[in-house]
Amino acid sequence: MEWAVATAAFLASAVEFVEAFTIVLVVGVTINWRSAIIGTLAAVASLAVLIAIFGVTLVQYVPIDIFRLVIGVILILFGLKWLKKAILRYSGIKALHDEEAIYEETVAELRAKGELVTTGIQPSAVALAFKSVLLEGLEVAFIVITFGTSISATTGGNRFSGIGSAAIGAAVAGILVILLGVAVRAPLKQVPENTLKFVVGIMLTSFGTFWTIEGFRVEWPLADAFIPIIGVIYLAASFALITWLRSIKRQQTPVQREQEIAAERAEPLEEVL
Repeated sequence: MEWAVATAAFLASAVEFVEAFTIVLVVGVTINWRSAIIGTLAAVASLAVLIAIFGVTLVQYVPIDIFRLVIGVILILFGLKWLKKAILRYSGIKALHDEEAIYEETVAELRAKGELVTTGIQPSAVALAFKSVLLEGLEVAFIVITFGTSISATTGGNRFSGIGSAAIGAAVAGILVILLGVAVRAPLKQVPENTLKFVVGIMLTSFGTFWTIEGFRVEWPLADAFIPIIGVIYLAASFALITWLRSIKRQQTPVQREQEIAAERAEPLEEVL
């Protein structure tokens, strides 16, 4: 079961790392790498402190049934959020996620504000890199802690052993994204991020459903082997929704399509991510 946790943590973390890397790359190329690196390191240090304080407290002192129930519900909401975006994108209602487009948009925003390449440290550039890495890093930390502790409780092992497996998956994803980014020095548009979000959305929702029901002390048939069955159910429902939404999309008038495109362009960058 630990391999499933490591895989889920790897896929989910890869998505977050790619998104954070895109913003850091924008800051480094558009303004300067000193500001980008300072913002990134400050975010990493903040994450370490937050995880040390809150993560360890949750793991050691919160009763497992309560922890499993609360985390299960949060994972369902978190997974459904990703799944919703993936379904809308694959049905054609929402544009596919494009890291290169986000890169160009962010560069244009910075240049519109008059923030161009400079040798000095720019506070606004540091803040942008800090915010991006911190927000995406918090999601990675959340995934590692929740997946690790919940799976350890399910298998009857030590809570920290599951966290270790999840942390390894997240660390591998982070190292891989950094290495690819350094090699390419451009937005990682080749990463199938839309597919990753769809897969991870299914996984998070499936695990969340399983742990929520267990939080009520209800035993699943086949125990944790029932998780893939839950995943198949969500997958079938997602494909049914995509098919239905595509049929609705084909029935739209040109005016309705133009209104949708205009509304999508007006979305904040955070919603696009």
